[in-house]
Amino acid sequence: EAPALRGFNFQGGGSFSPEFMTLLIGLTTYTGAFVAEIVRAGILSVHTGQSEAAGALGLQRGQTLRLIVLPQSLRVIIPPMTSQYLNLTKNSSLAVAIGFQDIVSIANTTLNQTGQAIEGIAIIMLVYLTISLSISVFMNWYNTRIALKER
Repeated sequence: EAPALRGFNFQGGGSFSPEFMTLLIGLTTYTGAFVAEIVRAGILSVHTGQSEAAGALGLQRGQTLRLIVLPQSLRVIIPPMTSQYLNLTKNSSLAVAIGFQDIVSIANTTLNQTGQAIEGIAIIMLVYLTISLSISVFMNWYNTRIALKER
């Protein structure tokens, strides 16, 4: 069913809360700007002679981008993208500020009810550490996979 504005909120349609949509739009816009700048810088890091040589060989612009420019620019793009993915993970904890129930707010509720602050904070730290290390391991593996191999 299509969403319709009834009262002060939308009824029907998707089952996303306004807090989740705010978080999604905010993090997507913020991170998208940084990712776009990283990709732009990576593409500009490839020397223009590469594109000119591809044009001299008769490659079209799309083929030049796909076969020549992007593989070379990935070597420049991957390290800052790793940092940006880690920043996105850590920035998601700001969901508490808009009232979205994420792991931080759930741990705070548990902390208030049980009084066990060290255990609650340790669990939050363990979750963020696990996610951050998983992202770092994968991106480092990918970075070594696409790195230039010297013979």
